Amino acid sequence: MSEQATPEPAQHEQFAVVETLAAEHADLGLQLAQPEVHSEPARARRIGRRYAELGAVVDTYREWQQVGGDLAAARELGADDPTFAAEASALGERRGQLAERLRRLLVPRDPADSKNVILEVKAGEGGEESALFAGDLLRMYTRFAERLGWRTEVLDGTGSELGGIKSATVAVHAARTPEPGRAPYALLKHEAGVHRVQRVPVTESQGRVHTSAAGVLVLPEAETIDVQLDEHDLRIDVFRSSGPGGQSVNTTDSAVRMTHLPSGIVVSCQNEKSQLQNREQALRIMRSRLLALAEDHAEAEASDSRRAQVRTVDRSERIRTYNFPESRVTDHRTGYKTYALDQVLDGALDELVQAAVDADEARRLAALDTAAQ
Repeated sequence: MSEQATPEPAQHEQFAVVETLAAEHADLGLQLAQPEVHSEPARARRIGRRYAELGAVVDTYREWQQVGGDLAAARELGADDPTFAAEASALGERRGQLAERLRRLLVPRDPADSKNVILEVKAGEGGEESALFAGDLLRMYTRFAERLGWRTEVLDGTGSELGGIKSATVAVHAARTPEPGRAPYALLKHEAGVHRVQRVPVTESQGRVHTSAAGVLVLPEAETIDVQLDEHDLRIDVFRSSGPGGQSVNTTDSAVRMTHLPSGIVVSCQNEKSQLQNREQALRIMRSRLLALAEDHAEAEASDSRRAQVRTVDRSERIRTYNFPESRVTDHRTGYKTYALDQVLDGALDELVQAAVDADEARRLAALDTAAQ
């Protein structure tokens, strides 16, 4: 195993780029030590995320180098001492593991992977049952976030008469700078799409299983520095908030409808009692939608991934099915299946999410290997 674990010359060339990344990592460390950087929180967060991302690469590379030196010495001594020969075998295996980890860390990532998330859940076909299922999905993501120590904030929501939701928009924030690939957007972006449910609705009197759907849209949350938003490009209308069934729940015009005139994007917020608060929430959502739109236009790959997200909540475009009679959850992209539906809806999404992350990483590694040939 030790001989096979040593990287080929081409791999050495691939790892040579790490020295450049190490220099960037050191420079970012110096920047973070400057008090003036922390006077701009958005800039400090951006530098901190990049510093953590590069830190994982640099630390792995340094260990790979150190183990390589130890391996060379153990092989030399192993010619006379069997003890060192056994150690060389273990070191060779360890170096191979580090080489594979480093190879994965060097695969180009979505630039938005380090960001927090704006997550939207919308009821689709299925009437009240779809709204109830949308509420189940919202609770599922909220509890998943709690398990990971993330913070959630409801930006806007419209309920249904039986306690479900017609639509809801939630911000999901990591509590601290996450490890590479563990930020909210890196993990939740694969949840975007149409989720289908098969169960007996509470409104069904004869016990028949119905199928309905809800849609999930996941956007990286944009910071002010990400999107230059001209106030003159916005049209802002105010109206009275309404509750389930269209009933008025506010006697003042506190709800806000914001239209970005150049793109036609419309955002409505009525969750807060204050018009000013609703306006600020709408701005956050608008920035994130404009960031996603800019990425669509800028990168073909990003465009492909956005098109994979839900555009219409159509049951035929499902990415996952939640079957209550069989207590089964099936992801139609990865083939992953579990019969622990109750646990999944309680936020135990780890295995489903990891299966999607692994499938995406395998695709990117295959593309990288093909390009290298």
